Amino acid sequence: MENQAINQPTAQTVRRQDDDVIDLVELFYVMWGHAWQIILCLVAGAAIAFGVTRFLITPMYQATSSIYIVSASNNSVVDLTDLQIGAQLTADYQELLVSRPLLEDVIKNLDLDLTTNDLAGMVSITNTADTRILKITVTSPDPRESADIANELVDQACIYLPQIMETDEPNLVEEAIPPTSKSSPSYSKNIVLGGLLGVILCCGVLVLRYLMNDTFMTPDDVARYLGVQPLATIPEADLGNFGQDKKRGLLKRKEAK
Repeated sequence: MENQAINQPTAQTVRRQDDDVIDLVELFYVMWGHAWQIILCLVAGAAIAFGVTRFLITPMYQATSSIYIVSASNNSVVDLTDLQIGAQLTADYQELLVSRPLLEDVIKNLDLDLTTNDLAGMVSITNTADTRILKITVTSPDPRESADIANELVDQACIYLPQIMETDEPNLVEEAIPPTSKSSPSYSKNIVLGGLLGVILCCGVLVLRYLMNDTFMTPDDVARYLGVQPLATIPEADLGNFGQDKKRGLLKRKEAK
C-alpha cells in the first residue's frame, strides 16, 4: 500500500510533465474571454502614445539643399574619364562636408550655440543613385535654422572643398527653403505602435497567468492531468435567502425567551 501511495501520480507531478504542451485552442478561448481587456489596453496604449507624442516630443523640421560635383578638366566638355573621377569625388565630398573646420565656419557665421559634434549630428548627406548630386539635409526644431544651416554648408563647401581637393567648385542645384511641415514625430505611426504595444503587454500577461495556473478548473482538467474520470461534481450556485428565514426565526425565539 505504501509503494502504491508513493508511485501514485499527483496533480503537481502530472502538471509538470505536461508543462511543455500548450493547448492553443484553450489559449485562444482564454484570449477571447478577455477580449474586452485586450481592447482596453489597445485604446490605452494608443492614447498614451498620442499624449507622449503631443506633449513630450519636440517637433523636428528638415531642410535640404543639393550640389552637383563638377570634374571637367580645363573647362572642357565632360568626357568619360571626368565622369568616373566625379563619381569618386562624391564619396570624398560626403566626408569633407562634415569635417570639423567646415562645421566650425558654419557655427561662426551663423552664431550657433552648438558644438561641431552637435551640428554633425543634425546633418545628413545622401548621394542619389548613379548621379553626382549630393543632398545636404539638416534636421532642427527650428525650420528657419534648418534652412540657414543647409545653405551655409553649401556656401562653405564651395569655398573650402575646392581648396582642399584642388578640383572645380561644385554647382548649386537647389537652395534650401524653410519647411512648412514637421518631419517628425509621426502621430499615426506612434499611435499604431502604442496600441500594438498595449495589446502585446496585455496578451503577455494573460499567457503568463495561463501558464502559471496549475489549478483544476473543470472535470476535464482532472481527467487530463490525473487520468481519472471524476464521478460527480458539486456545482456552484447562489442560494440567495435560503436558510436565512429559519435563522431569523431562531434568533427571534431566543430573544423572546
